[in-house]
Amino acid sequence: MSHQDDLIASDIIAYLQAQENKSFLRFITCGSVDDGKSTLIGRLLYDSKLIYEDQLSAIEKDSKRVGTQGDKIDLALLVDGLAAEREQGITIDVAHRFFSTDKRKFIVADTPGHEQYTRNMATGASSADLAIILIDARHGVLTQTRRHSFITSLLGIRHIVVAVNKMDLVDFSEDRFEEIKRDYNSFTADFNFETVEFIPMSALNGDNVLSRSARSPWFKGKPLLPYLEDIDVAKAPEKTSFRLPVQWVNRPNQDFRGFSGTIASGTIRPGDEIIVIPSGRRSFVDRIVTHGADLSEANEGQSVTLTLTDEIDVSRGDILSTTDNPASQTDQFAAHILWMSDEPLLPGRQYLVKTNNTTTRGVVTDLKYKINVNSFSHEAGKTLELNEVGVCNLSLGKPIAFDPYKDNHHTGSFILIDRQTNATIAMGMIDFSLRRADNVVWQALDVNRAARAGAKHQKPAMLWFTGLSGSGKSTIANLVEKRLFDMGRHTYILDGDNVRHGLNKDLGFTDADRVENIRRVAETAKLMVDAGLLVMVSFISPFRNERQMARALMEDGEFIEIYVDTPLEVAEKRDVKGLYKKARAGLLQNFTGIDSAYEPPQNPELVVNTTQLSAEQSTEKIIAYLQENGYLKG
Repeated sequence: MSHQDDLIASDIIAYLQAQENKSFLRFITCGSVDDGKSTLIGRLLYDSKLIYEDQLSAIEKDSKRVGTQGDKIDLALLVDGLAAEREQGITIDVAHRFFSTDKRKFIVADTPGHEQYTRNMATGASSADLAIILIDARHGVLTQTRRHSFITSLLGIRHIVVAVNKMDLVDFSEDRFEEIKRDYNSFTADFNFETVEFIPMSALNGDNVLSRSARSPWFKGKPLLPYLEDIDVAKAPEKTSFRLPVQWVNRPNQDFRGFSGTIASGTIRPGDEIIVIPSGRRSFVDRIVTHGADLSEANEGQSVTLTLTDEIDVSRGDILSTTDNPASQTDQFAAHILWMSDEPLLPGRQYLVKTNNTTTRGVVTDLKYKINVNSFSHEAGKTLELNEVGVCNLSLGKPIAFDPYKDNHHTGSFILIDRQTNATIAMGMIDFSLRRADNVVWQALDVNRAARAGAKHQKPAMLWFTGLSGSGKSTIANLVEKRLFDMGRHTYILDGDNVRHGLNKDLGFTDADRVENIRRVAETAKLMVDAGLLVMVSFISPFRNERQMARALMEDGEFIEIYVDTPLEVAEKRDVKGLYKKARAGLLQNFTGIDSAYEPPQNPELVVNTTQLSAEQSTEKIIAYLQENGYLKG
């Protein structure tokens, strides 16, 4: 809510105009568990008289029931709104609160302190201008203090207030305050913060929150709220080139065509020349259309529709830039990633990459290193676990328009989405385009896939055999190739065991290695299909995601998924290679069906049940499918 103002009763128009002209500050509170984040926000609202009477009455009742302050009001309950938060006395979700003072308007995000909710904290920090890092004066700098400070730096927050809280419990010791100040400055020296302000306080009692406390006469700085009212967080002009990610093409009738979106950065005026990324087409701004009236100028954060002087092709997901410093484009880049899923990152697995209004397929091709949040050292690793930060290379299915995150948070950020569950699993910040993205281009070839296939009188395809070990995949694939060879067809088999003797001999059987195993095989098989062959691929390939990745590499109709459906107990009885016996004895780790999952296909082109059909009958079923669907033409 807004602060109390006499203009509300005497001149509401003047009041609204005054509110509109105030500057705006978004900030977060973060730090370790029980450092007092929620209490601090509650104190700001309470002492500023920014709480409705019914809210205050409800909080007083809840304080007696679930509060932690005895007979006193528990100010943390003003922002800890979830039942689980009140029962446990912790913050779980991000709570946003709006308030204003005579000088400024604020949105504050109270973020969780628990490590398991780090992703929630990062979400709150992604749109903040300033972060208040709370530190319990008794405990000093903790691991979560380091983690949250690092993430705020990573997300581009350049203004920090270190609130050394609970100073009343250390008798407002100046020595303790200075010790914490030295500790914090020592590990953040390379974080590129523009301002770091230290304030000793007791959020519970209000010391140095709204006014300077008599209990810390040695502190000469501003109390928290006056500091927040005065700090300048404006961005440098050279870092605010115009960017408008196009959200939709506005075409209400044949006489109007505009491009709508929220300005990510910079300023635009009628007459300015713009360039469309990635097409590179140019035009000039004709009008800046809004709901009320046309504007003579529009700035960052405004939602507008631009009309252009020329009829050029602009689509959702394109970025409109001014021509003096247009956005770049790339399909390969290096980035910092904060992993936000309980399932680990698997390099080589396909994810959806969403940036601005564009979504495309993407693969983490290389995890260069992980960052240790305690020492900030670089550590080798093959995967990222929940809340870990790493530096990765990504390759996308199509070029995107972007700016490095350090230059533009809006056009330099992205999220990763799991293709199976549609869950957001990571947030990322683009560092730079990989130069090889500019150097590697498609070479035009005179002999194409259709010509190669025509010479062989067949329709090329990838026959992907999947199933448990011992299901009969290799046996059936081998029989299918023999039948096709006898029919004069051009074929090849990629078998899981055989490939691991050469192309993939460096890979083990962890989930990450299995993903890379399938990625390499799928790319190899794609080249063989391009050569006009019928390629049999016989791999357990336990994960749907990777089988979907292989399918996505091919044109429609060129990927035939064949599920060799054999129950685990049947496959285990066969155990031709003795692998199940070793796995049951603990001698073979990460074995599919025992201690590693197998995800059956959901909509395969063919299912052959080897408990009902022999290998020969299964072969004939597959050959019949190929004949009926035109793969064997002559």
